[in-house]
Amino acid sequence: MDMREYVKKVNEAADYIMKEISESPKVAVVLGSGLGGISEEAENKKVIPYPDIPNFPVSTAPGHKGELIFGKIHDKSAVLMNGRFHYYEGYSMLEVTFPIRVFQLIGVEVLIVTNAAGGINPDFEVGYPMIITDHINLMGDNPLIGPNVDEWGPRFPDMSNAYDKNLRRLAIDIAKEKGIKIYEGVYVAVQGPNFETAAEYRMLRRIGADAVGMSTVPEVIVANHGGMKVLGFSAITDKGDPDNLKPLTAEEVLENAEKAGEAMARIITEVINRL
Repeated sequence: MDMREYVKKVNEAADYIMKEISESPKVAVVLGSGLGGISEEAENKKVIPYPDIPNFPVSTAPGHKGELIFGKIHDKSAVLMNGRFHYYEGYSMLEVTFPIRVFQLIGVEVLIVTNAAGGINPDFEVGYPMIITDHINLMGDNPLIGPNVDEWGPRFPDMSNAYDKNLRRLAIDIAKEKGIKIYEGVYVAVQGPNFETAAEYRMLRRIGADAVGMSTVPEVIVANHGGMKVLGFSAITDKGDPDNLKPLTAEEVLENAEKAGEAMARIITEVINRL
């Protein structure tokens, strides 16, 4: 896609949204597989389905609804992205990160991303959340490839604090206060859509990954490029134990994501409260 055309499309989507909402959201939450429950926390909701927004991609992944929910969480103006876009669905990196660019233009300052991920760290138990401390991009692509849009961010963005240290500390403190068991670790993103082989799990563990998934990294790169602060969570939905690998289904992943999602929702709403 021509970059000028892309910028025009993002601007059209942002202009449409700004006409539909009364207040610019400062926080955006991307709801991963099975994690739509957080949307129940929002008050004074205004729901905009993706097909209503000019140029917005449409979600096809299981467990992803396909709507933006604007509302208040603890009196803070927020937007919830209920249904994300994955590279494995055939979208380009520019399409995957289109909503993040729109969020940037409508005034979002903090992006909270969630996903369902396989636990590679042998100490991780299924059904618990992990705070993402850092990531490894093994998707073989990057949303910033191509001409840089200088008004959106620098050509070579810094990633030394990709997942904001202060936000991570806040989330850990809240989890402790609420007695929620939570892990911390490095998330590695792969293309998908197949789950990993035993040899792949072994390799990913060796390079320093604690959890593996098929999303999140493109959005986080773009958010950092656009000057947003990022907080990331993975719901640990299965164990990637290469010596004892069991067949895995998408249904099982969604079920365990919902279990971890309840704990994540409690942490995220309180993080928003204290921003």
